[in-house]
Amino acid sequence: MPITKLLERNSELYGDDVALVELNPERSEDRRMTWREYDLVESASKAPYRREITWSVFNEKANRFAHLLLERGIKRNDKVGILLMNCLEWLPIYFGILKAGAIAVPLNFRYASDEIQYCVDLADVDILVFGPEFIGRIEEIADQIIHSRLLLYVGDICPTFAEDYYALTLNCSSANLDLDIKDSDLAAIYFSSGTTGFPKAILHDHTSLMHSCRVEQNHHGQTRDDVFLCIPPLYHTGAKMHWFGSLLSGSKAVLLKGTKPEMVLDAVSREKCTIVWLLVPWAQDILDALDSQRLKLEDYELSQWRLMHIGAQPVPRSLIRRWKEYFPNHDYDTNYGLSESIGPGCVHLGIENIAKVGAIGIPGYGWQCRIVDSRREDVPKGEVGELAVKGPGVMLEYYKDPKATAEVLDDDGWLYTGDMAQLDDDGFIWLVDRKKDVIISGGENLYPVQIEDFLHGFEPIHDVAVIGLADKRLGEKATAIISIKEGYTCTEEDVMNYCKKLPKYKRPRQIIFADVPRNPTGKIEKPKLREMYGASQLVAAENQA
Repeated sequence: MPITKLLERNSELYGDDVALVELNPERSEDRRMTWREYDLVESASKAPYRREITWSVFNEKANRFAHLLLERGIKRNDKVGILLMNCLEWLPIYFGILKAGAIAVPLNFRYASDEIQYCVDLADVDILVFGPEFIGRIEEIADQIIHSRLLLYVGDICPTFAEDYYALTLNCSSANLDLDIKDSDLAAIYFSSGTTGFPKAILHDHTSLMHSCRVEQNHHGQTRDDVFLCIPPLYHTGAKMHWFGSLLSGSKAVLLKGTKPEMVLDAVSREKCTIVWLLVPWAQDILDALDSQRLKLEDYELSQWRLMHIGAQPVPRSLIRRWKEYFPNHDYDTNYGLSESIGPGCVHLGIENIAKVGAIGIPGYGWQCRIVDSRREDVPKGEVGELAVKGPGVMLEYYKDPKATAEVLDDDGWLYTGDMAQLDDDGFIWLVDRKKDVIISGGENLYPVQIEDFLHGFEPIHDVAVIGLADKRLGEKATAIISIKEGYTCTEEDVMNYCKKLPKYKRPRQIIFADVPRNPTGKIEKPKLREMYGASQLVAAENQA
């Protein structure tokens, strides 16, 4: 069945139960509301800003938006973009799109204006829904993107170039729609990129989304009594697909707008969270705060917390050893996936396999895995090859890019991930390196070519290469190897000041002044650079652990 039926089932069976909670510990009392009917503000001295909606309200809000889309002429397979920070509106808007038979297109909230325009054009977005944090970015490109598109604003004081989401949905019907949506119908487009940094539009159907629900519940056993703490952004397949376990079980989820250790522990304590998905930096920060005694476990109610799981980047074994010292009763899981395989879970460690921490694990529920050579033939156990996965969650295609699709997806449904891996004697998969040059830092993908192109604009720089090196907190840090033009001088501070023009998460964390090796065809020899600088960095990181 299509995933929208799960929401309608939950509304019918658990209508008065809380479905979603939004917590914003850093919100000031005078900041404008973004969901006027359901604002529940507690004393600032006692609790963070908090809002909640029930399953019945969740479903009604999704229905109202679906009816609005149909009234505005949205047809089956039309595309609706979502550019919002995590908030209570996010998921009802997403499900309203699906209920209307349209395709949801979540956008990375870190995108600059030109990236937003590129993705909107690439995915043929008909309507773009955006929040107050993006007014400036959208205003820059409004003349270029508006044309026949509708811009819907979710917030107070609607800008003149958009229409008010709240006002438009207020009088729309809240009844379920009678559209015949099938499992094979198109559902969502997510964005990913190769090493060039140019996004590809990844197309999934309802079968993919439903399979991710089943995978998540099978791996982590969500029941009606669980409470999931969701911290990562909902545009990311990881956050949403982990939440799908709550959708399938009809249990509560908490959207936390903040990543500081005290915010995480306070949210777990106040909302009685049982499952928390963290990225490596956040887990590292919690441990550091506990080690320094800046935070103390006895100040929080954490006895109900049963599972901590991590995804989006390699997990240091030393981190989990430390975690189990503070939380000996926690189950733990590692999740591996990519947007082309509808996010996490095509490979996972399994809570019963904590002794194998360091491996990404075994094939997930309903998934198959192979490790292959350059001819896409299986390699012997223990040898390194490219990881390939197959299952109901594999994408249909890269939208409007048959060439790129053919490069990673074969006729038998195998998706070639670009990650190099090997299989151990016990059948566990270990990542060795990435075939692509994408850097995963703090759970976010960084694209070296974008950073290199930017740095080439700095006059003193003769040549530059950006690689990922091991980092205790972030997993990897972007490192720029820079050679300077003859006759110029340049310091690390000069480079860092120049990089302030970049979004913070894209800035290099380390600068190395050295020659940039290139092969006879002019390509940067990044494997050589990783070999030159990676070994010493890895030793240093392990010594810190």
